[in-house]
Amino acid sequence: MMQAMYSHSYLFGGNAPFIEELYEQYLADPNAVPVEWRDYFDKLAQAPGAAERDVPHQPIQESFVQLAKKPLTGQRVSTVAEWESMQKQVGVLKLVSAYRVLGSRQANLDPLKRMDQATMAELDPASHGLSDADMAVQFNVGSLVGPQKLPLSDILARLKQTYCGNIGLEYMHITSSDEKHWIQQRFEGDLSTPRYDAEKKKRILKQITAAETLERYLHTKYVGQKRFSLEGGESTIAALDHLIQNATSHGVEELIIGMAHRGRLNVLVNTLGKQPRDLFAEFEGKPTMELASGDVKYHMGFSSDIPTPHGPMHVSLAFNPSHLEIVNPVVEGSVRARQQRRKDAERKTVIPVLLHGDSAFAGLGVNQGTFNLSQTRGYGTGGTIHIVINNQVGFTTSDTRDMRSTLYCTDVAKMVEAPIFHVNGDDPEAVCYVMQAALEYRMQFKKDVVIDLVCYRKLGHNEGDDPFLTQPMMYKKIAKHAGVRAMYAERLVGEGILKAEEADSLIRAYRDALDKGEHVEQTVLTNYRREHALDWSQYMGTHWAHPTETCLPQADIQRLTEKFTSVPEGFKLHPTVEKVMNARRAMAAGEQNADWGMAETLAYASLVTNGFGVRISGEDSGRGTFSHRHAVVHDQNRERWDQGAYVPLRNLSENQGDFLVIDSILNEEAVLAYEYGYACSAPDQLVIWEAQFGDFANGAQVAIDQFISSGETKWGRLCGLTSILPHGYDGQGPEHSSARLERWLQLCAEHNMQIVMPSEAAQMFHVLRRQVLRPYRKPLVIFLSKRLLRYKDAMSPIEMFTSGSFRPVIGDSGSTDPKKVKRVVLCAGQVYYDLFNARKERALEEDIAIVRVEQLYPFPTEQVAAELARFPNAKEVMWVQEEPRNQGAWYQIRHRLEGLLNAKQTLLFAGRPSSASPAVGYMSKHVAQLKAFLEEAMSVSK
Repeated sequence: MMQAMYSHSYLFGGNAPFIEELYEQYLADPNAVPVEWRDYFDKLAQAPGAAERDVPHQPIQESFVQLAKKPLTGQRVSTVAEWESMQKQVGVLKLVSAYRVLGSRQANLDPLKRMDQATMAELDPASHGLSDADMAVQFNVGSLVGPQKLPLSDILARLKQTYCGNIGLEYMHITSSDEKHWIQQRFEGDLSTPRYDAEKKKRILKQITAAETLERYLHTKYVGQKRFSLEGGESTIAALDHLIQNATSHGVEELIIGMAHRGRLNVLVNTLGKQPRDLFAEFEGKPTMELASGDVKYHMGFSSDIPTPHGPMHVSLAFNPSHLEIVNPVVEGSVRARQQRRKDAERKTVIPVLLHGDSAFAGLGVNQGTFNLSQTRGYGTGGTIHIVINNQVGFTTSDTRDMRSTLYCTDVAKMVEAPIFHVNGDDPEAVCYVMQAALEYRMQFKKDVVIDLVCYRKLGHNEGDDPFLTQPMMYKKIAKHAGVRAMYAERLVGEGILKAEEADSLIRAYRDALDKGEHVEQTVLTNYRREHALDWSQYMGTHWAHPTETCLPQADIQRLTEKFTSVPEGFKLHPTVEKVMNARRAMAAGEQNADWGMAETLAYASLVTNGFGVRISGEDSGRGTFSHRHAVVHDQNRERWDQGAYVPLRNLSENQGDFLVIDSILNEEAVLAYEYGYACSAPDQLVIWEAQFGDFANGAQVAIDQFISSGETKWGRLCGLTSILPHGYDGQGPEHSSARLERWLQLCAEHNMQIVMPSEAAQMFHVLRRQVLRPYRKPLVIFLSKRLLRYKDAMSPIEMFTSGSFRPVIGDSGSTDPKKVKRVVLCAGQVYYDLFNARKERALEEDIAIVRVEQLYPFPTEQVAAELARFPNAKEVMWVQEEPRNQGAWYQIRHRLEGLLNAKQTLLFAGRPSSASPAVGYMSKHVAQLKAFLEEAMSVSK
């Protein structure tokens, strides 16, 4: 670099010693020289022909002087000297290790250079017993990639260039030596320095030009409208382009992207090829597709097929709400389903790519949950590429003392030992370089990898926000910043890659195309039919009451039961499980009524043998929280912790569908969102999420509100996810009684979901089969009674499986003369049996009829009306529930019931009194409340 200085003659002559001393100080510590000199030396470092990473010359010169004073080779060296030499060699190896661990702390990552870098003593050779006098001494480099022996000055230069340039690496937290060595070979081997040819550099410039020009065009065309600009982080577009164009060479066929709203419009247009005119129509409130409610433009998803040198790449951008990061597990679930569809056990054909904001990445717990899923058997997708668009501010908060308790926003990723590649967003070549490394790492090790793209946010949180209110210093720097496109264009002009006019012409061409609502060039394939594309047309426009046969011949029931109650020879079942299996064989033979565990298992067995996949996940789903399922059985004589588990439903027939039951991590939010994503991409499978207790589903309320209940009306996304929520008032207290039926019903509209509360085992069998066999894909929520799992009156004879179907309403069968009935009691769920027994005790069969509403939404209006019509003289219709009055179904279905009454009928209510808590904690009070509302329900005037 000193040669570059000589071309500026005014700096040299008599001033040379002063300039050289300043430069030596700059190399040792850039902050030690005045700002104007630091800027000057920074620019020289970017000049064509400049050294990759210069080092101070004075210590090297001093080292040669000291080296000349040492004995010549062959002369006897004292033991003390040998010891000192060995200590220095050890010091060199410690220095190498220090740079590998801490080098990122001194890396040039922040384009704004806002914060003073703390001096890291560990990176100073003096901390390891090395001095300027050692700079010319040859040392063994140990595991540092490169020549085995180098002068200390060269070793230091290589370390600084690899670890303290525009790329900072964190990987020494990884336990695996293979992974660490791979990263060292990758980055130390070429000194973290990309070496792209002219064509690649021009493509990078084209990408960041498109990114910047789109934002500026929208800023002037739609003044004041929210778009959550990418400006300051334009290198993201170059990185995504690099990933798409290079991933196909590794066998990748699909990329599924999840991201929040920052930069989303840019990704839609410049990465996925959405037509600008369609985006403009959304800005103008004229969407191309009318949905029931729709969503804002920066939440919308998109899919396209993009040509690459190694074949087409299908890229999907997932729909998402403003709730940051919740889309991440949704994307992971979708990827897993797509991998499953392709029978891709290696998990290499479909890759998840997640874009994050720095504050959200560090702040939101769903990220911890998603990372925790990443290496588990039931949820792993073979690794995710994470890109953190780190603009160093979250809405109005940029003070790291408030934003997080960790040094980096990416530290959460260390929990799964993911490598983290920090990179300066002002160096788009370095950004593409780390993207390539991230891709190769993911494909090699099937693990998550994180790119921390350090950049800035040019405007406020949204385009109507004034960031100077809270970040005046930051935004003064941003106002003076030329922008990555201008800086990179200047760099390429300096390298002789192109002329300044060519760079400017890229902007004009892009703007001209935007004026026409078009792209500069065709970037997506049209009329391309993917082999694994799904046909959703069969599920469109169907009705929940679509006639579907869900019964099974008894011969099939017995054949399937024989299969799923059998275990390998020598496999010792637990006595309790053996008793369950024997009982199931008796149930299939019609010797005893079938319980709920049998009904469920029979539904799954019949579906997988017909080729439908079944996936069940939740805490304790293998056995079942209440020990009723036993889908996984365990050899009581097992001798290894990872052997001795057997899943009968995987061993029914040769060409059966997949069956997977998973004991999930202890997390509701990430797991339910994951299963939603999976079900959205697997309409031909029965996908079930089961809460340990229904009460805990509110830990996933964001997934319920933002996706399950509203995904179709906002984005047109069909989803057949089934949720099983244990629910019922059995005196177990506030957290083990209620799945919050009232909240689910409040979310119901436009036939968006199905809410059922079955009271018989056969109902469970039919509703599960119906969910897959019927061409209707809406979320199904089953409120499952814990008590009824083994309640004899709720068990079903085998005839209920060999004939019939799911009954949305079950009429009264105990009344001897319907004309004498004075009151019709309507109810749902297990309270029916309390009412039935109370009526029997009081001999009120002639006075009171009890009708069960098994499907609460879509409300079966016609069936309920038909049942009420059977009792023409009933003056009272009463809704009875075990939940408090302000909870349960009452307030959500009251208007529906009122619409069914005739002029002479009165609608009444019986249930627990309104309560702030779902249930009482005292058994005595629980029993008293039950007794009270049953008495009210049975109090009919004679």
